Amino acid sequence: MRKLIFGMNVTLDGYTAATGDDIGWSGGEGPDSSPSAELFQWWYHQMRASELSLYGRKLWEAMSSHWPTADQRPGALPAEIEFARLWRDMPKVVFSSTIDKVDWNTRLVTGDAVAEIARLKAEDGGPMDIGGATLAGAAMRAGLIDEYTIVTHPVLVGGGTPFFAALDSWVNLRLVETRTFPGGVVLTRYERRR
Repeated sequence: MRKLIFGMNVTLDGYTAATGDDIGWSGGEGPDSSPSAELFQWWYHQMRASELSLYGRKLWEAMSSHWPTADQRPGALPAEIEFARLWRDMPKVVFSSTIDKVDWNTRLVTGDAVAEIARLKAEDGGPMDIGGATLAGAAMRAGLIDEYTIVTHPVLVGGGTPFFAALDSWVNLRLVETRTFPGGVVLTRYERRR
């Protein structure tokens, strides 16, 4: 059975995007308000350790509008070039009923997301990561997420898309890692207690 990991950048008040899907707050100490090199490298290693990435529509649209050609942009840093290449090659599944085409080693699922995630999780293989708060919220409510990785940025936005979905019952977690990155960004990683 595969492990399912939900991890995203989050504001201190718990949002993955501010009102209007604004993620401008997630910049950091790097050039052009990009995350610090250390944090960017950490996310790269997380993706590299995953065998399959699951995306909701909004996150897919954000990622696919940038990463397919990021390594060909003037001034692309070596880390961005590596990430772009890894992202294109990484097997991905996009869950959406409103788009009809995906590229870059990606499969589209238009039907029952929870059933498909449960099927993929039941297969043999390495870890899967899930991104996009709406998609992850459905998996969260179904009890499918094994690990939560919260990369908290020191900013309050007051509203938007919450990291955690409303749940019908408690989910007990165990803290497995904490780490501080430049700019006051704090990583906390939790595993679901069984």
